[in-house]
Amino acid sequence: MQDINKTVTPLILQGEKEALPKKERSSNLELFRIIVMLLIIAHHYVVNSGLTDPGGPVFACPFSCKSIFLLLFGMWGKTGINCFVLITGYFMCTSNITLKKFLKLLLEVYFYRIIFYLIFSISQYQHFSLTALAKVLFPVSNVSNGFTSCYLLFFLFIPFLNILIQNITEKQHALLIALCAFVYVILGTIPQMLVTMNYVSWFIVLYFMASYIRLYPKKYFDDTKITGWMTMLLVFVSMLSVVAMLWLGKLPYSLVADSNKLLAVLTGVFSFCFFKNIQIRNSKFINTVAASTFGVLLIHANSDTMRQWLWKDTLNNVGMYNSSLLYIHAFASVVGIFVVCTIIDVIRRKLFETPFFRWFDKKN
Repeated sequence: MQDINKTVTPLILQGEKEALPKKERSSNLELFRIIVMLLIIAHHYVVNSGLTDPGGPVFACPFSCKSIFLLLFGMWGKTGINCFVLITGYFMCTSNITLKKFLKLLLEVYFYRIIFYLIFSISQYQHFSLTALAKVLFPVSNVSNGFTSCYLLFFLFIPFLNILIQNITEKQHALLIALCAFVYVILGTIPQMLVTMNYVSWFIVLYFMASYIRLYPKKYFDDTKITGWMTMLLVFVSMLSVVAMLWLGKLPYSLVADSNKLLAVLTGVFSFCFFKNIQIRNSKFINTVAASTFGVLLIHANSDTMRQWLWKDTLNNVGMYNSSLLYIHAFASVVGIFVVCTIIDVIRRKLFETPFFRWFDKKN
């Protein structure tokens, strides 16, 4: 999700697959990362702040303009997860996993986990305990819905996934996606089926989708007009579904509540294809900012303690609900968090990551 996607190594694929040319980091998909991260922060603004808790202000007045605004403002988190993994799959299906790539990812996770645990403990905002510290030091907490843990595990599967996709035909690849989509998306969207999500295996399904788009170009994947209009249509339908579910007395996010829900998948795939197709001049600024998007996620969604401090105690989202400044507060908070976290991560990379891997490269 961050600079693991910087290069694409040419790969001679078997059967119908052709060698793909080497590419520089694409600013169009890097811009997409930035937009998606802003949407994920907006999602956290709403769902992690108490605004949508039982008895919270959103459901106390569900049909007020403010409540509908907040529900629409914060509805894109699970769709955003799909977008990030699709970007990873698109680049990594023709690349190689190296120790350096995985180590860079793992060390970034550890850096923010340890730093913020110590900050909150030293400031006595949270109680220090060896048990809690041990949990911080163990990189995997669950494989159901913890994005960071699941992404680390999924990353280790990529070399084996590449062997698979390189040794099946286009038809077999499409049938594999169809089978996975039926189990996870179709059955997962029908409430009565109660398909249990597992993010590691779901990320693998997304990897199959992204690699198919990369390896087998199709008009409906590569046409900017088709993907653009489909993206707008799906965004509108997704927003309409939230309002409709609210009106019906159901959970507003029923059709986008998790990453495997039909609208979250379709919106993620078509928006990804749209940004893949648009032409944006290579921008060092966009690429630099986008390289810190994973760091932005690791900082602002660091822990339950961070969520309490950020959304409830510092920004006081619930308290702002009755303010006339709510709309400004929402947008300013999202942009402000993104900017501050990006600056922090750029500093981390310059002071710690770059020197360490300069030494690492010399030793290896």
